[in-house]
Amino acid sequence: MTFRLRPSARPIALALALVALSGLVGGCSAMHVQPWDRDLLARDAMKINPSLIESGADDHIYFSKEGSTGGHGVGGGGCGCN
Repeated sequence: MTFRLRPSARPIALALALVALSGLVGGCSAMHVQPWDRDLLARDAMKINPSLIESGADDHIYFSKEGSTGGHGVGGGGCGCN
């Protein structure tokens, strides 16, 4: 089943798509961290998982399933081929 627009609706759809795309691209430009704000982002509360109990439980589950420890944040499937 193919979705087709009427010829009169194509410019409107194109304009809406361009507005949405420019909004997405423009939102990425404000992601710069100033040097004086980096100390705030380095705090323990800003970590992905600040709780030691949760991270310990996650580590236990990970090495129980994979048969390995460490290597967090590294790509690969655990087979040693990466």
